[in-house]
Amino acid sequence: MNPLHAKKSRFLVCAAVCMFIYTFIYLKVPLYDESDDQKFRVKRAECGFYPDELCSALFVGKPAAFKIGNFCQNFYQPKALSCIQTSCSCSTVLKTLHFITRPLSEEEGNFSLAYIITIHKELEMFVRLLRAIYMPQNIYCIHIDEKSPRGYKTAVQNIVNCFENIFISSKREQVVYAGFSRLQADINCMRDLINSKIQWNYVINLCGQDYPLKTNKEIIQYIKSKWNGKNITPGIVQPLHVKHRTEVSYREYVHSGVPYVYPAKVRKAQPPHNLTIYFGSAYYVLTKGFVEFTLSDARAKALLEWSRDTYSPDEHYWVTLNRLPDAPGATPDAGWQGDLRAIKWKDQEGLSHKGCKGHYVRDICIYGLGDLQWIIESPHLFANKFEAGRNPLALECLERRLRLKVLRQAQVPIEQHWRLQEHSHFNMQLDG
Repeated sequence: MNPLHAKKSRFLVCAAVCMFIYTFIYLKVPLYDESDDQKFRVKRAECGFYPDELCSALFVGKPAAFKIGNFCQNFYQPKALSCIQTSCSCSTVLKTLHFITRPLSEEEGNFSLAYIITIHKELEMFVRLLRAIYMPQNIYCIHIDEKSPRGYKTAVQNIVNCFENIFISSKREQVVYAGFSRLQADINCMRDLINSKIQWNYVINLCGQDYPLKTNKEIIQYIKSKWNGKNITPGIVQPLHVKHRTEVSYREYVHSGVPYVYPAKVRKAQPPHNLTIYFGSAYYVLTKGFVEFTLSDARAKALLEWSRDTYSPDEHYWVTLNRLPDAPGATPDAGWQGDLRAIKWKDQEGLSHKGCKGHYVRDICIYGLGDLQWIIESPHLFANKFEAGRNPLALECLERRLRLKVLRQAQVPIEQHWRLQEHSHFNMQLDG
């Protein structure tokens, strides 16, 4: 054999062997029959064997990481949220739940955000969301669905009691999906926020299945640089295919104990004050001046009453008012601009994304591990939706990534309890 060919053959054999060894070690695929107990130990060991690399590998889309990650999630046992179900001092609550207790920069300390968070389930998800967006200079109104179990309400109250800048809405609604109650919940919080002694610049609304992709500092810089005193309400003039939402009256019904809205055979009157109805996102970033306007202006009040029997009124109310030229911070000529939410809609498969790697609920993707790369490459401020119980690793990877970035940006000395636990079932380090 030609010496060159011999070397080439040896190289190919060596490469093949190396690839085999790498695949075997990385995936731990058994080459022999094992008992169920042995298989269980292999998988659990695998989760512990790659604590630092797993999330980083998921973020860059390594296929092997998804297999390992799914193994890990099968064995994930959420820990009891200490100091929520049990009684603790408030100083212990702040430390054990890793809340940041000081403004991290002068810029952030001088620009306060208000948050409205509407929740009804998944206590762990709420805690993770709240500590991700919490800063002591901000203010937070929590709206708990009146239908939520008493134990859930008590647990949330236990957290709120430890903060002067977090409170539960003074008036709570029984929220119905796509109903007026969802809009009313935000307005209830807005009234409380306006009456608060804490001064704030903008208000942002979230639901309990949101999670931030940007730090507090990055959110402020985005608002100041891109909008500078303007409201963010992505939307357009109401398209034909959604006009039915406001042309006929929708009523609330209950079936098997589940409330829902359904169109009645009653045609609605034209919008008040000859308003042009827009269609857009239920999520917004609004100036304090605009919030005061919506609570006092005659057109805003009339539109609110007219919207009571419409379908999903929060998707037309804010954007319609923000297109009025004389509204504070108005953007009359805006369209879908405003990078507020990374959402995978089912009807956008093949257009804005390549499919949901978790599962769809009401045509919205509940994110899985395979969605992480798409999420972190998104320019949006927040991502929606997550289920902490079903896909815990996806959320934990994002949480650790965000907290590391927050601490890197800090311009004050880091306190030890601001860091998340270094040793957990799903641990990671970021280089970037």
